[in-house]
Amino acid sequence: MRIKDNLPTLFIGLVVAFSFMMMLNHAKADSTTPQELANKIAQVPMKLQSHISNEIEKTKEFQKKKWAESKVQFANLKKLFIKD
Repeated sequence: MRIKDNLPTLFIGLVVAFSFMMMLNHAKADSTTPQELANKIAQVPMKLQSHISNEIEKTKEFQKKKWAESKVQFANLKKLFIKD
């Protein structure tokens, strides 16, 4: 097999390797102290709880809006088929 045939694959491999090296270099430069890590880990349950609460509220509002729309659509549908 010739190198010319594998050039796109080789290029993708080099890009992936370069990206991986850049991520490792960035991770070294952005180090955190053990205290900062402990604080971040301690905040996870509160962040998770607030995220879930926010998602529940968004879902309730979405469902409320869609139920109201479906009631209007159903009433319009009834008007088409049922004449008083």
